[in-house]
Amino acid sequence: MVINTRIFGEVTIDDDKMLRFPGGIVGFPELVDFALIHDADQGEQGGIRWLQSVQEPNFAMPVIDPLVVKNDYNPVVDDNLLKAIDSVDNVLVLVTITVPSDLTKMSVNLKAPFVINVDGKKACQVILEEEYPVKYYIYDILKNNKAEKAGE
Repeated sequence: MVINTRIFGEVTIDDDKMLRFPGGIVGFPELVDFALIHDADQGEQGGIRWLQSVQEPNFAMPVIDPLVVKNDYNPVVDDNLLKAIDSVDNVLVLVTITVPSDLTKMSVNLKAPFVINVDGKKACQVILEEEYPVKYYIYDILKNNKAEKAGE
């Protein structure tokens, strides 16, 4: 499938890379089909990726593995919230990134992660009961992670 996006221009998405959010996402219940796009130079692991809507080319959200910025992130999710993805045997958890004009205020939303069934290509967004912040500031963490990688 070829989609024309605001951020990436024309992108070809393999069918096996498509994700279905049966219930949509918070604030956008009508958007159910997405592709997970990453920078080919950085690969899929550990970097910032984009959750790109297939229905709305102007809608893409930067996402990241929460363990990259908070290594003890381990929320408890009610099984009822995960029924839409059919299985939790092989899941990927991602959180949204907010990037304001002042990059030092960059944050992730640990309160509302995306849970993706990697095998079934189904996903959902959950709102956690636990006390995780909506704004968890990550600029210094990412900066330190980058410095550590450079020193290896």
